[in-house]
Amino acid sequence: MTVDALTDVMGLRVGHATRVGDGRLTGTTVVLAPEGGAVAAVDVRGGGPGTKETDALDPRNVVRKVEAVVLTGGSAYGLDAASGVMAWLEEQRRGVRVGADPAHVVPVVPAACVFDLGRGGDFRARPDAATGRAAVEAAAASPPGAPVPQGCVGAGTGAVVGALKGGVGTASTVLDTGVTVAALVVVNAVGSAVDPETGVLYGELSGGRVVYPEPRVHEAARRRVAESAARNALPPLNTTLAVVATDADLSKAQAQKLAGTAHDGIARAVRPVHLLNDGDTVFALATGARPLGDHDEDPLALNAVLAAGADLVTRAIVRAVRAAEPVDGPGGAWPSYEELYGARSGRP
Repeated sequence: MTVDALTDVMGLRVGHATRVGDGRLTGTTVVLAPEGGAVAAVDVRGGGPGTKETDALDPRNVVRKVEAVVLTGGSAYGLDAASGVMAWLEEQRRGVRVGADPAHVVPVVPAACVFDLGRGGDFRARPDAATGRAAVEAAAASPPGAPVPQGCVGAGTGAVVGALKGGVGTASTVLDTGVTVAALVVVNAVGSAVDPETGVLYGELSGGRVVYPEPRVHEAARRRVAESAARNALPPLNTTLAVVATDADLSKAQAQKLAGTAHDGIARAVRPVHLLNDGDTVFALATGARPLGDHDEDPLALNAVLAAGADLVTRAIVRAVRAAEPVDGPGGAWPSYEELYGARSGRP
């Protein structure tokens, strides 16, 4: 049984730590790999990224597998959340062995952040090592194949997309070969997820049946968005993050190709994308549980995984925007898409 989430890639677990109230509107999300790690890669396209340990994922470098990936709010300050995950992994003796003693490990924990500073009212309220530890403990405590909470949770707690509330979304599929591909996205973009002429989500235009809102509903939504945006004084410093995963047996180079093509899924759902004040980053994880195929017999077997990865990022973005809840507080006001347009059919 699948749950249409990143956790459909067997062995992967997702944990959120959400921090709201008392000036906070932020959090951290951890993707925990199976023990022994997963092949990992990254592709950074945004002009203002905030990352940690991404150089280790270069296919030319020695580290092949990682035990966890951290997505966090708090801009560069929030990268401290990875320290809490690293400490937890060390206690579990999970990481790169650097000595004869099994306790002598160095966990490599790639991380990327979104800008959400001040959105809860307190600029200094951001994730720290304790937040990261809470998120990885939540992931470890979750059962295999558990549903993943979506919307304003974890790293998506303070996320916004254009003038609307953003959040976390996830989706998965099983290819004809039996290979599973899945994505989890934190949608926090300078660009918009909504076609300004029609009110339809860009991500819904790329596939499926589209139901257009009535003109009066769209016009009322545009007025509401403009009013809320006028109240928000914080700069549009954002970032969309994603983890695309598969149970296929991929090399680091193949995983890096998956991370790169998955950015197409962001571009279909958010416009414009990859700006200088975005930090758009996609991680790829491959658990290696299933053979991709005989390269000599089918050198293009990876194509199906690449295409699915991009499609799932788009679907996950749509789900994140639809699952988001409105915020109106001391740090600003961001209506939600569902609040403005209501639930309509045709969603992915």
